[in-house]
Amino acid sequence: MVQLLLAIIYISFISLGLPDSLLGSAWPVMYQELGVPISYAGIISMMITGCTIISSLFSNRLVRRLGTGLITMISVAMTAMALLGFSVSHSFFLLCLWAIPYGLGAGSVDAALNNFVALHYKARHMSWLHCFWGIGAALGPYIMGICLTRQWAAPALGGTWGWNRGYGTIAVIQVVLAMVLMLSLPLWKRNGQREAGQIDTPPLRVKQLLRLPGARPIMIAFFCYCSLEMTTGLWGSSYLVMGKGMLPEAAASFISLFYFGITVGRFFSGFLAARWDSKQLIRLGQGLAAVGILLFMMSSGRLGLSLGLVMIGLGCAPIYPGLLHQTPERFGKQVSGAIMGLQMACAYVGSTLSPPLVGFFVDKVNVTWYPYFLILFVMVMIFMVEYSNVNLVSAKAAEQGGFQC
Repeated sequence: MVQLLLAIIYISFISLGLPDSLLGSAWPVMYQELGVPISYAGIISMMITGCTIISSLFSNRLVRRLGTGLITMISVAMTAMALLGFSVSHSFFLLCLWAIPYGLGAGSVDAALNNFVALHYKARHMSWLHCFWGIGAALGPYIMGICLTRQWAAPALGGTWGWNRGYGTIAVIQVVLAMVLMLSLPLWKRNGQREAGQIDTPPLRVKQLLRLPGARPIMIAFFCYCSLEMTTGLWGSSYLVMGKGMLPEAAASFISLFYFGITVGRFFSGFLAARWDSKQLIRLGQGLAAVGILLFMMSSGRLGLSLGLVMIGLGCAPIYPGLLHQTPERFGKQVSGAIMGLQMACAYVGSTLSPPLVGFFVDKVNVTWYPYFLILFVMVMIFMVEYSNVNLVSAKAAEQGGFQC
């Protein structure tokens, strides 16, 4: 039964990734049909992310009341409803309305599932689960691309294909998953019981959580990691074109090496987790990412640039799953759910704010500054993770009657 539940969680992570990259892949067609400026994609994206941050912060309270299984089912159902809304919408205003359940459904399930896995499964599963998320994130644009291609290749279908059909297809997949999750609810109760003692303690507020030893630096570390990942992916192609003189079509294919590195790295991180603990894997990833950024910055040839991007991706691979899996160990099982939601919120804030801020600065100054921001994110992240580790050791020593640094 435990293995069956784990298989369902793996499928759920694929489902989490499916909708994440749909807007970007469909928007070049969507904005023309909707008759809005191309920049309006940022409005929808910000609304989705804002609602995701809110639901992440409330995820622990919801899990305490309803349990991880039921929250996962409800969240997937909300996402399916939002995707169905997108599939029948033909105005920008309606898309903005459907963006609200879109984001609310994503945040709770992300935090709840990550906490459940951190509590009940080994570190290797966290790495592999996030690898499966990458598979879903890659399948989403592929499905959308098929629907967009059919629209132009088969006009006799009367416009029944297109971006609406792409969203509708993903919605059907989400509906099927929600039904599977509904049938699996007894498995969650049997394996997770009542969320590892969280019910016996009152929920902590954000201010109380931030006072925990090592909490504030680890929140900054999550902010920096997601800033690094999103900024690399968003502006890497522009840097290759404007900073390295590469053709746009070549730069677009080059940046896929970064995502290839992340996906492959998380696959192999699962095997390394059998020998190394999360702390060692995080340090390895941070070192690889730093070396990759330096190689990417200093290289002028295609081989060096491609190796740099792959190394950045390989470095990023174990950091996020490792930090997530450490949560119960760092802060205790009783508050891990609340901390997980706060961590996810900080991660979403970083992925939302940093890319446009870096882009604005680079646009006003010079594109050659781009890799220095990546180095800054890595260095601050390394410092904050290690600082959190020191705080954790000091707090445990104080509890045991030792000295506090």
